[in-house]
Amino acid sequence: MSVNISGELSKLQGLSRQQLLKLWQELYGRAAPLGMRRETLLAFLAYRIQENALGGMKPAMRAQLSRVAQTFDRKPSGQARAGPLLKAGTRLIRKWRGNGHEVFVTDGGYEYQGTSYQSLSEIARKITGTRWSGPTFFGLKKRGRGGTANG
Repeated sequence: MSVNISGELSKLQGLSRQQLLKLWQELYGRAAPLGMRRETLLAFLAYRIQENALGGMKPAMRAQLSRVAQTFDRKPSGQARAGPLLKAGTRLIRKWRGNGHEVFVTDGGYEYQGTSYQSLSEIARKITGTRWSGPTFFGLKKRGRGGTANG
């Protein structure tokens, strides 16, 4: 595809539905979902053209969206919260029962003692041996009623 993103995007409006569907096949490697409206096709194709030219979503954002999707999978009627947005390179420090614990935020999740984790809660459970909310344990979220900081 051409490096001229503006030109490619402006051409989209003039394409027929059949041409848009063919372009979808080229860009996504599969047929477009049945019944997709023209406006939706245009939006997805424009995004894909830009993604191919400029690069896709950063791993940290993909991980964040995955966590939101998992929240919806577990509780479809509830609200999904993305949680605190922490930049890669952020260091979280927590003292627990006299020992210091340090977690590094990475592009794809978290690192603790040389091991990668997808969630802070996994790390909090490893440290405490109990089911803690990771964001709460590391002080990123207020504790619920009656919650204490046993550390």
